[in-house]
Amino acid sequence: MEIIKEIRIVGEYIKLDALLKFANLVSSGGEAKIRIANGEVFVNGEPCTMRGKKLHTGDKVKLDDILLDITSA
Repeated sequence: MEIIKEIRIVGEYIKLDALLKFANLVSSGGEAKIRIANGEVFVNGEPCTMRGKKLHTGDKVKLDDILLDITSA
C-alpha cells in the first residue's frame, strides 16, 4: 500500500538528499547518500542516483512505499 505525503517547500527547489531527511524517510545524510546511490529512490518514476538533484514543485519522489508530492508553501 502506497502512502502519499505532501511536502511543501519554501523557495525554488530542495535537493534530493535534504528532502529525504526533511520528510523523515532517512535518519541521516549518510543513509540518504547510500539509498540514493543504490538506486532505491525514484524521481518522477525514474531511478535517481544524484543526491544533489534539485526538486521543484510538481516533482514526485518515491522511497519504499512512500510517495512524496512536492508543492510550494
